[in-house]
Order: sequence, then structure tokens, then C-alpha cells
Amino acid sequence: MELMCLVGTVLSFGAMVMEPLRDSLVFLLLWIFYLSLYQVGQVFLYFQWDSLLLETGFLTFLVAPFHLLKWRSISRPHDGVTFWLVRWLLFRLMFASGVVKLTSRCPTWWGLTALTYHYETQCIPTPTAWFAHQLPVWFQKISVVITYIVEIGVPFLFFSPIRHLRLFAFYTQVLLQVLIIITGNYNFFNLLTIALCISLLDDEHVNFWLRRSKKKSSGSWNRTLLSFLTVLLELAVYALLIYWSVHYFGLNINWEKQLIESKPSFTYHEFIQWLKIVTLPTVWIGAASLAWEILFSMYRSACIRGILQKFWATLQWAVFSTAAVGMFTISLVPYTYIEFETNGNLWPAVHNMHNAVDKYQLVNSYGLFRRMTGVGGRPEVVVEASYDQKSWTEIEFMYKPGNLSNMSPVVAPHQPRLDWQMWFAALDHHTQSPWFTSFIYRLLQGKKEVINLVQVDESRYPFHAKPPVYIRAQLFKYWFTEVNENGELPQHWWRRQHVKEFYPTVTLGDPHLETLLSQFGLKDKGFLLRSTDAPLPFTLTFLRDCLQPYAAPSVLFSLFIAGVAICLLKALKDRTPVNAAGKQKGTRTRRADSGEPRPGSLGEKNGQTKKEEKPVNVAESLELKAKPVPEAAGDGPRIRKKKADKN
Repeated sequence: MELMCLVGTVLSFGAMVMEPLRDSLVFLLLWIFYLSLYQVGQVFLYFQWDSLLLETGFLTFLVAPFHLLKWRSISRPHDGVTFWLVRWLLFRLMFASGVVKLTSRCPTWWGLTALTYHYETQCIPTPTAWFAHQLPVWFQKISVVITYIVEIGVPFLFFSPIRHLRLFAFYTQVLLQVLIIITGNYNFFNLLTIALCISLLDDEHVNFWLRRSKKKSSGSWNRTLLSFLTVLLELAVYALLIYWSVHYFGLNINWEKQLIESKPSFTYHEFIQWLKIVTLPTVWIGAASLAWEILFSMYRSACIRGILQKFWATLQWAVFSTAAVGMFTISLVPYTYIEFETNGNLWPAVHNMHNAVDKYQLVNSYGLFRRMTGVGGRPEVVVEASYDQKSWTEIEFMYKPGNLSNMSPVVAPHQPRLDWQMWFAALDHHTQSPWFTSFIYRLLQGKKEVINLVQVDESRYPFHAKPPVYIRAQLFKYWFTEVNENGELPQHWWRRQHVKEFYPTVTLGDPHLETLLSQFGLKDKGFLLRSTDAPLPFTLTFLRDCLQPYAAPSVLFSLFIAGVAICLLKALKDRTPVNAAGKQKGTRTRRADSGEPRPGSLGEKNGQTKKEEKPVNVAESLELKAKPVPEAAGDGPRIRKKKADKN
């Protein structure tokens, strides 16, 4: 497991800074590594973003080129087909995440009050979440309405043929993810979603970011008319979004109270009926969009010159188009979970195909923040330990709330898996989280690897010198503190109230603890002996000892900063103007330094004789311009010959 994590980290960092490693086989290997960890990680890796990362990783295998095998062709006409799958994944993710909030019948989502609880009840809030929690209720309700629009309404624009609508969808989705990053620690999920949003862009807009955009020439009257009609259609779409938002969420400005009132004007059954009507058409919209990409890629393959190049391009198109159709087909099963009647109407063969590959996590169902938990207060488990059962000391975790005066940290894109599981364990009885008994058992044993998950800095762990004799756990309810009446910030970030005992007092050899360990199959079965002198175990132990004093977010941030710095240095090196124009500029400079007059300079005006220039032969000039050069895919000497004729 350690070796896979290490190799995966090296390959990922290499792919970040080295273009040759952004290869299909590299991403396939990374996908295999993560799938293996996912299978044995059990509840610690059973999160929707882990499934999202696996599905995205497999799509990356289809999208990325074959650099390592040197199978570079002149053109890759199938790129549009495989990249379309990324856009389809983004649509399923966002649309389902918006729909499940309403199909869950959660009263906070239907009452538009979900965000009044969200910021303080999420697993690991950020410091900004405390300030967001202080916003007025009417603003929180408007934020929920905007969330519905972005997650349910805007995703239909992903497949729009009008690029400005796709760009609008891109920026709205990215804005939502950035706001979530600011107010919550959701590890790599939001960054991964932003990466999926890139599928909504085109080369023209990316070149605009990189300041490589070209000036557009004025088109003919019919092109101008088409642009005008496109703008009108865009304005009509924006107007419809605003109208539906105002109509279905009862938006109304209350000038007396200086706020915006909002309330859903539709019922649960009306929404279910709408969902039944919409789900199947979205499937057909996706199928039509994919069919268009396949046909367009086929046309591009047919336009390639050369028999071998055309055969190779057509073969790639056939293989990847078949793979895209297969991925789209099996994705219909988890996608239609949002509406079971449509799911039941799918062909049995589609369900059989999905069941055959389900264990590989190629496609998954999504639906984030389905229900708002902790409405009556944030449940939190506090672990206490003692040597004599009289004086108890709380064991503080690095990331999750515990100490009332500790500010919530920023840990994304790292996900502290133990802290997250502590949040889920607090929602139910401890027997529903068998790992918690093993956790208590390891703390009593003084297991160093487990203690490092609680506190990397041993000085902050109160029992680092000697393991505790007794351990218990208490259940508390936590709430964010409020701003003081005079407008000053409070001394503490949290306030809490004791609820009940979560885990009874146990010690090593305790019958209750032994019974639970036997019941869950967690008793020690002996340890495998391996030689620590071998090169591989020695290297892994050495690296772990070197990294152990540093927190995981610090290691991740260091890797990211180093990767970004390397990429920036490479970009600056590539943009250094070493070209013919630079050489010519240097020649002119030397000429000016030597005192030789330039053409058209002051020397001519003072009567100095201008050197005789050789007359230009127009025929030779045209011949040079029409001379064929190595051509790219599709555009051969015909275009250059037309330009020469014009000249």
C-alpha cells in the first residue's frame, strides 16, 4: 500500500510538470492504483468524490495521448468524442446533485434554509464558514435558490451549440465550486469538478486566457446576421432563467424590510412529475450530442491526406467511438437513479452491461448534500483518556472541532479520513462504526501509526510518554458562536452542550472491549515478519520517518507549489523571444551602433546616397509563396495556392 501511494505520487507529480508523462498508460496505472486502494479502504474511501476520481481517471485514460509508445499521429480526430464523455460526467454530477436535494424531501432544502445549518454542520469547516454563518437568513435563502439554478437549470447549457452559453455555464459552475472551497474543506472534490468544467471551453477561449487570441476579420453580412440572431437567442435563454427563478421560487423584493423574500411555489409531487418528463429527454439530448461528435470526428478522419494516415485515424475513430458509446450506455443506469420509472424502462441489456463492470467504478451515481444533518446542533464525539478514572483529559484531533477556542483549519485538498469518519460516527450508535472500537483499542496500546493520525506533533498528544489506561467517549452538540451585541467578535469559535455517553469506559483486557473486537473480527491475529534490511522496506521506512513530522496539508502544498514553480519556469523559458525577428532586431542595433545610416533615416535627408536595392522579381516571389511546406491535417497546398493566386 505504501509503495503504491509513493509510486502514484511520483507519477502524478511527474505528469504535472512533464508533458511526456501525461500519457494514457500513466493515467491507466494511476487508476489501477487508486482502484486497488479503494477496494481495501472500505468506509474510509467510500465517498462520492473517490468514485468521481475513479470515473474521471478512467476517462483520462481515454482522453490522454500515447506519448510513451510514440504512437503520435498527425491528427487525433477522435479527441472530441472522448472529451465529450467528460462533459457528460459533469452534467450527471451537477444535475443529480441538484435534483436529489428536492427528491430527498429534506425540509431544510424545501424551506430554503439549508445553508443556515450547513456552514456549522459540515465535516470540517473553514474559518470563513463562521463568517458565512452570520449572514442574514434572507441571504442564505437566496443562496439556496442560486444553488438550484446552477445545479439544475444551467447544466442543460452544457450541450448548447452556442459557445457563449457554454462559457456562461462554465463560469457559473466554477464560481459555485470556488465558494464551496472558501467555506468548506472538501479535499480534492471541488478542484476535480473545476477540472471537469474545462470540457465546456474551446481553444479560442483558452487562447484568450493565454493572450494568444487573434483579431477576427470583419465577416460578410450573413455572418453578421447570424451573430445578431445568436445574441438574441442568448438573451432569451438568460431571460428564461431569470423568469423561471422568480416564478418558481416566489422571489419578491420587500422594500420596507430591505430584503428579498423567497419561497418555492411548487410541490414535491409537481417536481416529481417534472422530473419524469425531463429525465428521458436529457438522455436523448446526450445521445444526440454524442452522435454529432462521432459524425464530426468521422468527417475529420475522412479529410486526412495519405492512405496510411487516413486508415490509422479511422481505426482510432472506430475504437474510441465504440468505447464512448459503451461508456455512455452503461452510465444511463446510475444516472436514471434520480427517477426510478425511467431507470426501470431501460433495456435489460443495459442493466446487464452495467452490472458486469460495476466493480470497476467506471460509472457511478452522484447526489451531494442530499440531506442536511445536524439541524438541532452539530453532533461531535469527544474522546477522553485517563490513568486513574478520576481526572480525564480530552484527546484533541488536528482538524475536527474539539477545543472551543480553536479556529477551524484549511486542509483542502487533503482529506483527513479519520476526522471525517469521526463526524459520521457521531450520527449513530458506535456499533454502526466498527472501526471506532479498533481505534480505541490502538490508542490503549499506544500504536504510533494511529496516534500520528490524531496528532502529528507528539507534544500535543497528552499521552505520548505513556499510553492511557482508560478511554471513553462523550457525545456533544456543537454550535457556532454569534457576534456580540456590540459588534465585537466572541472569544470562542464554538459553544457546546453535553448529550450522552457515546462509548463506555474500557481498558485493555476489558470483557466488553474484547467482545466487541471478537464480534467485528478486529482482534490481533499476529504480525507478519518481514526483513527491514531489504532495500524496499528500508527505503519506505526512511521516507516515512522523513515525512512523519510534517502534516499532510503541508506536504501537499509543498508539492503543488514546487510543481507550479517548475511549470512557470518552463513557460517563461518557452516564451523567451529567440527567433529570426530577434536576430534581425539585433542586426539593426549593431548597424545603428556602427554609425551606418538605416534606410529612410536622417542620413538620406542630408544628401547621403542610398544603396541601390535589387529589384523584386514578382514571379519568383509568387513561386516562393506557393512552394509546398510540411502540411498539417487536412489543409494542404490547395489553400496556399489560392493565397498565391491572390498575390
